[in-house]
Amino acid sequence: AEDEVTLFERDMKEFWIQFKISYGTEQNNQTSALRDLCKETIEALSEKWSKKLKEEDLMIDKIQEYNNEILQQSKYVAEKEEQLTEIKSKLNQEEEQQKTLTDSIQELKEELMKKMEIKSSKNKAAKEKVEQVNKIKTLFKEHLGLEMRRIHDEQLQFIFRHIDHKDPDKPYICTLSINEQGDYEVTACTPPLDCIAELQLKLRETNNFSAFVANIRKAFTALSYK
Repeated sequence: AEDEVTLFERDMKEFWIQFKISYGTEQNNQTSALRDLCKETIEALSEKWSKKLKEEDLMIDKIQEYNNEILQQSKYVAEKEEQLTEIKSKLNQEEEQQKTLTDSIQELKEELMKKMEIKSSKNKAAKEKVEQVNKIKTLFKEHLGLEMRRIHDEQLQFIFRHIDHKDPDKPYICTLSINEQGDYEVTACTPPLDCIAELQLKLRETNNFSAFVANIRKAFTALSYK
């Protein structure tokens, strides 16, 4: 803008110089020519500056257009950055959820493995106890008048005879099972014995199955004399 003002001032100075020269040397003869020259000069200047103003207006419009485009691009970039931030946040949440799910699955697998190991250990212990019972089954039957039967729900029934001297064939029955904890448990006793809970506890503590059966027989024998 400063250069254009300077250029305008320079043009006006040249005009007045020409005007003064023309006026001083040919004042009387060239008045009409000077008037025409003044008119032409003013028209030329007007046309020149009108063109410059139009160019400047076009330049201003172009700059404004560029500014608007930049503003639109800035808004577009800001929106995309916001969308990208949301996508990253969702991805992070999904990764955390995936990690949590993976950890939960791993914990469930470990818990299942432990339960399977415990179950296998219990099954093994139960199998060993059943085998122990089977080994002494014949011995008890021959020497103690005892018969053992496997009944429903994996229970073992002991039928004692030759206890009541008045009725040797009268059965005295005790039913035994192995509970979920792998311990012996008396589920039935006919006729009832007051000491059955004590004998059951002693069996769990000592795991001496033979002594338990012998003690049950003694208790039934003592009861038969009452």
